[in-house]
Amino acid sequence: MMRSRTVPLTCLTIFLIACSACSDSSSEDPFGRDDAEGSGTGISVEDDGSGDAGTTNGSSGSEGTSVECTNVRPTGTMWDEATCDQWASETPECDQPWMVDNNYCNESCGRCTPGASTGSSSSGNSDVTGEPLEVNKFVGNITTQNQANTGGFNFATHWDQLTPENAGKWGSVQQSGSSGYNWNTLDALYDYAEDNGIIFKQHAFVWGSQQPGGSISEQNVRDWISAFCERYPNTKLIDVVNEPPPHTEPSYSGAIGGGTNGDWQWITNSFIWARESCPGAILILNDYNNIEWADQNQHFIDITNTVLENGGPIDAVGAQAHDLDHMSLTTTEMKRLVQKLHDDTGLDVYITEYDPSTSDDNRQLAFYQDHIPYFLETDFIKGVTIWGWIYGQTWSQAPESGLIRNGNPRAAMTWLMQTLDRPEP
Repeated sequence: MMRSRTVPLTCLTIFLIACSACSDSSSEDPFGRDDAEGSGTGISVEDDGSGDAGTTNGSSGSEGTSVECTNVRPTGTMWDEATCDQWASETPECDQPWMVDNNYCNESCGRCTPGASTGSSSSGNSDVTGEPLEVNKFVGNITTQNQANTGGFNFATHWDQLTPENAGKWGSVQQSGSSGYNWNTLDALYDYAEDNGIIFKQHAFVWGSQQPGGSISEQNVRDWISAFCERYPNTKLIDVVNEPPPHTEPSYSGAIGGGTNGDWQWITNSFIWARESCPGAILILNDYNNIEWADQNQHFIDITNTVLENGGPIDAVGAQAHDLDHMSLTTTEMKRLVQKLHDDTGLDVYITEYDPSTSDDNRQLAFYQDHIPYFLETDFIKGVTIWGWIYGQTWSQAPESGLIRNGNPRAAMTWLMQTLDRPEP
């Protein structure tokens, strides 16, 4: 279900007039942003010459390359999706010097159709080819008790990606295979992400927990995936299968292909159906302990490669990272396993549920300072989702992971916002 909005044409005209004044040879930022490096996220990646880092489709001003963008939102505005569409259809876009220098096409609404371009900033290509759209590197978070804004804090001020903690799990939307869908909570969260120009990620389609009751058929699974993708077409990332065996297994795995500890056909089918229904989303196989413990890292790699060999369109792997605060785990070992995960599958990595839990502010800060720079600087790690930010309202196995305690930012939150060049609470 698409939600249409009315474009304020007067505002659009004013912007176009202002823009024409800077489209000759000037690289001045018409939105008053002093920093020509980025959008205020503070995330930058050094270009190693491979064409994989830094700029995305066609942003090399020195080589004169240009691409035609669609859905471009000028960074720093509150323009909605419809305004982006109209603006993109009425102006020259990425070849303007101020657009190139300030990276607007790559940082805003972000859906570009490649022309003569070099490099890529993330998984996937164009929805025209049925492949996932590009997503810029992000540091996001989850909802708190099914709300984005909470405790007087504005989610979109601090995070550029949103994952519903529970509202996107199948069992939260449908009680049984024979009952109707309840989209109320997801509608509100998806609209919040769209209205604030932040990335919406779905968690999760198929899992061994929090699923509908009763007997579940293949048709139920396919209908659920199709209904979600039709209703939320701008979902950028999806945990298609979450926590495969031995961690969890859905009771209906046999009904959708079976093959556990064999060809993993039920996982392959889940990804095939997700690609059919959500061709523009980055499809993720998500798990825990796969960057902490060597045996589980290898088992997850084996599952991933089997599914890929059988035609399952996995675009990226997700590492929940819950155990990165374990006393016996070294950062050196974590980095080795992350690299192995990427090298042995050939896939990008997302850190999907990062939540070092401790009541000691200094210890929490040390975890963040140890891990986050590596996540940001590693090209094939495409995004980080922190699993909760309000102390006392995070999940039970990480009760002290919150970054805001008693209404005040903990040291790790202050450091993180400074690192990302985002406002401190």
